[in-house]
Amino acid sequence: MTGENFPDTAVFSEVSFTPSRGLQRITPEGAHVPRSRTSRTAQTSRRTLLAAGAGVGAALAAGGTARAAGRAPDDRRLRALVSRMTLQEKVGQLFVMRVYGHSATDPDPADVDANLRETGVRTAAELLARYRVGGIIYFTWAHNTRDPHQIAELSNGIQRASLSLPRGLPVLVSTDQEHGIVARVGAPATLLPGAMAIGAGGSRSDARELGRIAGAELRALGIRQDYAPVADVNVNPANPVIGVRSFGSEPRSVAELVAAEVTGYQRAGVAACAKHFPGHGDTATDSHTGLPVITHSRAEWEELDAPPFRAAIEAGIDSLMTAHLMVPALDGSGDPATLSRPIVTGILREELGYDGVVVTDSLAMEGVRTKYGDERVPVLALKAGVDQLLNPPDLDLAWNAVLSAVRDGELTESRLDESILRVLRLKAKLGLFEDAYTTRKDVDRTVGTRGHLAAADRIAERTTTLLVNEDRLLPLSRRRTPRLLVVGADPASPSGTTGPPTTVLAEALTELGFTATALSTGTAPSAALTGQAVAAAGEADAVVAVTYNVTAGSAQLALVRRLLETGRPVVALAVRDPYDAAHLDGVPAVLATYSWTDVEVRAAARVLAGRAGPRGRLPVPVARADDPTAVLHPVGHGLRYRA
Repeated sequence: MTGENFPDTAVFSEVSFTPSRGLQRITPEGAHVPRSRTSRTAQTSRRTLLAAGAGVGAALAAGGTARAAGRAPDDRRLRALVSRMTLQEKVGQLFVMRVYGHSATDPDPADVDANLRETGVRTAAELLARYRVGGIIYFTWAHNTRDPHQIAELSNGIQRASLSLPRGLPVLVSTDQEHGIVARVGAPATLLPGAMAIGAGGSRSDARELGRIAGAELRALGIRQDYAPVADVNVNPANPVIGVRSFGSEPRSVAELVAAEVTGYQRAGVAACAKHFPGHGDTATDSHTGLPVITHSRAEWEELDAPPFRAAIEAGIDSLMTAHLMVPALDGSGDPATLSRPIVTGILREELGYDGVVVTDSLAMEGVRTKYGDERVPVLALKAGVDQLLNPPDLDLAWNAVLSAVRDGELTESRLDESILRVLRLKAKLGLFEDAYTTRKDVDRTVGTRGHLAAADRIAERTTTLLVNEDRLLPLSRRRTPRLLVVGADPASPSGTTGPPTTVLAEALTELGFTATALSTGTAPSAALTGQAVAAAGEADAVVAVTYNVTAGSAQLALVRRLLETGRPVVALAVRDPYDAAHLDGVPAVLATYSWTDVEVRAAARVLAGRAGPRGRLPVPVARADDPTAVLHPVGHGLRYRA
C-alpha cells in the first residue's frame, strides 16, 4: 500500500470523542473498516484511528477537552499511565529498535527473513506486540525509506500497530537526518548542506532555517525525533568518523550553530538530539569499530567539547545522545561514556542540569561492546542514567537482561519509571498523544516543495569556499574555456541524491552554458583510467578534478599531477574534507564543498561559472602536508571574486 495513508482494511479498537463524555469505545476490538465506506465514514476513520489507544486517550483527556498538539499533559496523568504498565511494557518503552521493511505489516519477503534472523519476528507490528518498544529508528539499508508516501504510511502503520495493543502508546519514530553526508531520507525530500558546510557559511539564520525545513519534512513523514545536530567540535583532522559532520573546530561558533539548528527543528515540532556527549571531535578511532580515548584534561574538555552541549541545553533541546568513548579525565574507570554514571548522571544531569531524554548511540557499535558483553551493556547504561537504549545487536538478549536486572534487584522499577516518564513527556510535548498520524496531504504540501528546494540552493551557495585562485582562473569563462572535462572521484551517493558527483557537476555546468563532459575515475584511479583522463584533457579547454579525501600517496593525487602536466588549467573541487587542499600544491584553483550531495555540487557549479560568488570561509584550519604543525589555510580563510 505504498503511497496510501491507510490499508484497504484496517484492524483496530474503534473509539470516538465527544467533548462532554471524552473518549469512549464504541465497537469491539478487531472491527474492520474497509476503504469503500461512504465519504462520511472516510472522513471520520482517521479520528478513530488516532484514538485507537482508548485507555491512553482517556487518561490524557482533561475534562473531555482536546489538547492543542504539543502541549504536554501534567506529570500526574503521565505517572498514571506508567502505574498501569506491566514490567514488561516498561522495559520495552526504554528501547529504540530497527526493523526491516517498507511496511509495518506487509514487508517484502527478504525483509521478513531479515527480521526473523535478527529479532525473531516478521514485521514491525509483531516487534511492537512482542517487545512493546517505545521507539523505532529508520534506516535506508533496512528499506524503511523508499519514498515520502511510503515512509508516511510506514509511520502510520507503526502507530496503528502500537496503539491497538492493550495500554498501547504512541511510538517515537526517529532517524539520522543530519544532511550532508549522513541522511536516511533522500530525494524527492529536500536535502540540505551538511554541518561543516553550514559552518563555512557561518549563518545562524541558515542553521535555523535548515532545522525548520528538515523538521517540517520529517514531521510530515511521521518522524518526530532526529538524531541531529552533531555537537562535536572537530579539532582532529584525522578524525575518521566525525569530520565534515561537525560544524567546525571553533567551540563558540559550533555552539551558536548547534543552538540555532536545535531551535529550527523544535519549532517545527521535531525533537532534536545533539550528539555525541561528552564530545567525539578529537578521536583517531571510529567508535563503530573500536573504543576511542579522549585525552583532554577536564579544563580542555570545558573549553573545547562542552560549549556546544551547554548551548543545546540552554536552547531547550529535547534529547542528547551519548558517545561510546573513554574520557579518563571525566571518569577514570575505563568505561565508555555511555556506561559512565560520573559522566551521564554526574556531569550531564547534575552539573549541566539536563533533565531531558538521554539516548545511547547504537549499542551495536564496537565502542560500547569492547569491555562488557551485550547482556550487560543495556543494564549498565540504565545504571549510568540514560533513558533510551538504541539499536542493540540482540534485542531479545538486551530486553531480557533489563527485565532480569529489575527482578534480581540490580535495577529498581522506580529507576525505569524515571526514564519512562522522560520519554512520555517528550512524546506528549511532540503531540503524539493527540495525533500520532500523518496524511498524504501533509506529505504533498511539505516534503520537497519548491520553496524548500530553493532555500536549500540559497543556503548551499553561501557555503562553497574558494581556497586558492591563482591568476584569477576562476570564475571560468564560457568564451575562453567553453569545453570542460569533469573527472575524478565518484563516491557513492551519501543520501539518496541522483549522483554521481562528476555527472551532476558536468550537467550543471552544461546548463550554465559550457560544454562539459564527465569521466569518472573513482577514488583510486587505475593507470588506464588516468591515461584516459589525460587523453580527454587534451580535447578540453579546462579540467575540473573532483577529489575525495586525498592523501600524500593516493592515486587521486597522481591523477591531478598528470592533468597539470597537460598544460590545461586545472580546478580541484574537494567534495568532502577541505584538508585535501594541503596536498594540492601546484593546482591553480581549489574549492571546498564539504559534501558531494547534489545541492552542494550544483552550488559549486554556479560558483565555478561565476553565477554566484564564493562566500564560504573555512570553519577548520588546513595544516601543511609537509608540516602538520604549520597552518596552510587558517580558520576564516576564504577568497572572493574581484569585481
